[in-house]
Amino acid sequence: MNELVAIFRRELAGYFATPLAFVFIVIFLFTMGAFTFYMGGYFESGQADLTIFFNFHPWLYLFLIPAISMRLWAEERRTGSIELLLSLPVPLWAAVLGKFLAAWAFSGLALALTFPVWITVNYLGDPDNGAIVAGYVGSMLMAGGYLAIGSCLSAMTRNQVIAFVVSVVVCFLFTVSGLPIVIDFFSGWAPQAVVNTIASFSFLTHSQAISQGVIDIRDFIFFSTLIATWLIACGIVVDMKKAG
Repeated sequence: MNELVAIFRRELAGYFATPLAFVFIVIFLFTMGAFTFYMGGYFESGQADLTIFFNFHPWLYLFLIPAISMRLWAEERRTGSIELLLSLPVPLWAAVLGKFLAAWAFSGLALALTFPVWITVNYLGDPDNGAIVAGYVGSMLMAGGYLAIGSCLSAMTRNQVIAFVVSVVVCFLFTVSGLPIVIDFFSGWAPQAVVNTIASFSFLTHSQAISQGVIDIRDFIFFSTLIATWLIACGIVVDMKKAG
């Protein structure tokens, strides 16, 4: 556990060692506000809740989360520091989990800084704050899912740009797998069980309840299993690529 904490602190501090963290946070907050109040027409909706706010999270995470995850392992491989990291008395699982948790904590910090939106909705009306808390928890689970995917794909290459692009593509497939454009493609020839399975992987499907502040146990199991699966895959890839 001490090794895990050490990796976590090292990685989290690394985000703030360069302007990257501040640039990301500013972009995240600006785009979140623009999408919610302008594109989403929050004031025009006349609803004292954050449904519109949470509805945009999957699409913002689709591009912003890979920007965080792309450096997790690709940079280590490019500079060769992965060999030094894994030569230390640190278990592989601690390195993989520590890096992931640091990125997740950083994402959580950016999400927490959207609290003025929460204050605004309480000023304008009488929202269900319990539902809003549930929405934030669900949003964190969603961010963790995107990060786990990006972490694994980052370990597969030394190039951060390639890691970013591939992560966006894979995350996009997970995001839209439940939409009619995908379902209709498979429903014409694949068994219904296969179609239902593909649809169940959609982040949008699982985020619909989240956007309304409801966390279904099935959504929790989905994101937990997704994160664990991709982190295990990340550990396998890192072990295979540790020589460079």
